[in-house]
Amino acid sequence: MTNTERDQRGDRAGQQERPGPEEPPEQKSPDRPGQDEPKPAEPDEALRAREPRDWAWRVLDTPIGPLLLAATREGLALVAFHSDERVVRRSLTRLRLAFGREPLPEIPHLTTAADELARYFDSGLRAFTVPLDWSLSAGFNERVLRELAAHVPYGTVVGYQDLADRVGEPGAARAVGAAMGSNPLPVVVPCHRVVASDGGIGGFGGGLDTKRHLLALEGVLPQPLF
Repeated sequence: MTNTERDQRGDRAGQQERPGPEEPPEQKSPDRPGQDEPKPAEPDEALRAREPRDWAWRVLDTPIGPLLLAATREGLALVAFHSDERVVRRSLTRLRLAFGREPLPEIPHLTTAADELARYFDSGLRAFTVPLDWSLSAGFNERVLRELAAHVPYGTVVGYQDLADRVGEPGAARAVGAAMGSNPLPVVVPCHRVVASDGGIGGFGGGLDTKRHLLALEGVLPQPLF
């Protein structure tokens, strides 16, 4: 096998590993986004140069698997699903790049976030109060995610198209799906509450089983029997 063939095979494997953005189902015109649809932010657009900042991280065991949490002195900055050793290693590399220094042992907002998430999964918390650091999001994605966090409460859902309308971009249903896939703060910023207009639950970067679990926890779906 030539080096070129190996490189091509490696590229295909890497493409298969990377999860795609959440997208609503195919829509018919006029709901389909047109040429004026806002361009979603690139995944690492938010990792632009800035002053180094203090941060800390930990892994929290939850009913949907381990979550990697990272926080700065401004607030919770990252929640990462399925945080096995590979995911943790990759996330920490990205966070060192974003924050410009090595992590601290602890930061108060990290403790608050872990406590609130534990209470949420125990059905003892319906609204998160931990401050959020939005520095890992940008542009249209951040605007959509802020709207979601502020106005789609526990136990409710919203459609991709409805969320696009709310941010003044009625042709941007697919861009909203991409914004959900870019969400650095899932669960706390509830992208699991964004569903398809045809009654389906839509996509989810953490996997559909995780989305079903979260919606069942909040009473939107029935709890599974097994």
